[in-house]
Amino acid sequence: MFREIFQTDNTTGFMFLRLSLGIVMFFHGAQKALGWFGGPGYEKTISIFTSQYGFPFVIAVLIIAIEFIGSIGLIVGFFTRIAAVAIAINIGVCAYLNHLQNGFFMNWFGKQAGEGYEYHILVLGICFALIVKGAGALSFDRLFSRKD
Repeated sequence: MFREIFQTDNTTGFMFLRLSLGIVMFFHGAQKALGWFGGPGYEKTISIFTSQYGFPFVIAVLIIAIEFIGSIGLIVGFFTRIAAVAIAINIGVCAYLNHLQNGFFMNWFGKQAGEGYEYHILVLGICFALIVKGAGALSFDRLFSRKD
């Protein structure tokens, strides 16, 4: 079972997808978990998710963990498929709850009520590619999937 989770080849293209998504998600996760980069930090994020969105405490913690720990997993290429599934679910729910009503486009010209869901489609596409093909080159998954 673990062999299938770690299985990947030495493709550099998927490495770049993994690193790009991991870095972007790390910034979002660090905002929520640590308050870095102008983010609210753990306690404020928990408060927002539980009071504003009505999420149970456990779900709020999972969202933060997915974005922060999952992003680190992507960056180093460890449990890439699991991290990609979790991030895909997270970003899909986020798009549905917060962005679908604003249409497709990001709010480039300030004429919409908020941001659209085009970014979320890109993230979902990257996640699906990583779920199918794995971490690629320079990853712990690759190291663990190699045949001796």
